[in-house]
Amino acid sequence: MFKILIIDDDPIVRAALKRTLQNQGYDTTVASSGEEGITKAKLLHPALIICDWVMSEIDGLEVCRHVKEDPNLATTFFILLTAKGAAPGEEGERVQGLDAGADEFVSKPIEMNELKARVRAGLRLHQLNQDLKNKQLALEKLNQDLEAELAEAADYVRSLLPSPLVGAVTTEAVFVPSKQLGGDCFDYYWIDDDNLAIYLLDVSGHGVGSALLSVSVLNVLRSQSLPNTNFSHPGEVLKALNHSFQMSSHGNKYFTIWYGVYNRLEQELIYANAGHPSGVLLGKDSTDIKQLGSLDLPIGFITDIDFEVASLKIAQNSTLYLFSDGAYEVLQPDGQIWGFNAFFDLLIHCNQTNISNLEEVLAQIKTRSVCTNFDDDLALLKITFS
Repeated sequence: MFKILIIDDDPIVRAALKRTLQNQGYDTTVASSGEEGITKAKLLHPALIICDWVMSEIDGLEVCRHVKEDPNLATTFFILLTAKGAAPGEEGERVQGLDAGADEFVSKPIEMNELKARVRAGLRLHQLNQDLKNKQLALEKLNQDLEAELAEAADYVRSLLPSPLVGAVTTEAVFVPSKQLGGDCFDYYWIDDDNLAIYLLDVSGHGVGSALLSVSVLNVLRSQSLPNTNFSHPGEVLKALNHSFQMSSHGNKYFTIWYGVYNRLEQELIYANAGHPSGVLLGKDSTDIKQLGSLDLPIGFITDIDFEVASLKIAQNSTLYLFSDGAYEVLQPDGQIWGFNAFFDLLIHCNQTNISNLEEVLAQIKTRSVCTNFDDDLALLKITFS
């Protein structure tokens, strides 16, 4: 039942209004002054208030201002009873009422059928506002729950990432999930005593679905559970992944991946790239710079394709950088995307100036970004071959 508050210092008007509205089935309360009306409004939170404009001490305008300033009464529909505005030239006084927050006016003497119609209309608007407010609160709660789930998913992905390697091969990594969480993931592990597998992948889209597919691929590779696959041969690995993770069977999601195997005895790196940003190999000599990429499609687009495999010798003290496109698709203050070439130049600069810590590289990336939070996951992996 809707609550209605009547505020009027005329006892006859109060009684007439109360009886009329109670007969309509409304829960009706009265107040004999503006001060009493404000107190009861804050206590009862009525759906609608009918208030006389002209009262001693606190008038209807002041009551209206107090009501509309209270967040708990923001959706309360406010009707001013007035004889003002009936005569020519008094439109400005009604403007005063509207500026104070009044939603409707009813002129005195009161025509009860008109009042009942305006009350019904006011209560409909109040209910619509309440419904909207409740939907907004529900949406805020849903967003909070979603953010909590995404944060939990990001923590789970972090927990799966490998610990740093030390020794003949050392590794360092940073992983910065976006607010929405994406599908970046990476790993490295010794296949046997001599061969080290290294890969970084990026699933299309954002959200838990992309993260789950990323984790699925990670688990398949980490457990070496692709059938009839030599995990020391990047071409076989990508072909087997492409067979197992077609878009049509995985929510139309695809992923890019750079996969390489380093043989420490031969000091040779063999790699394949399925649509992923090129790896960057920097030698101790500042002129020894290579991009390790290919033109092959991402995983999941087309069945039964072969992936190009390349190999190269790794000089001592060389450094390999692998990364997702979130490292360079950064929106700058000028509205332009920073881009791969600029990021490539940054890596070269850091290598030449002995900026070796990835956190420092990350700080350099953040200085280019207009956003505090990245729009996409950022994964950056550094492998140093001693």
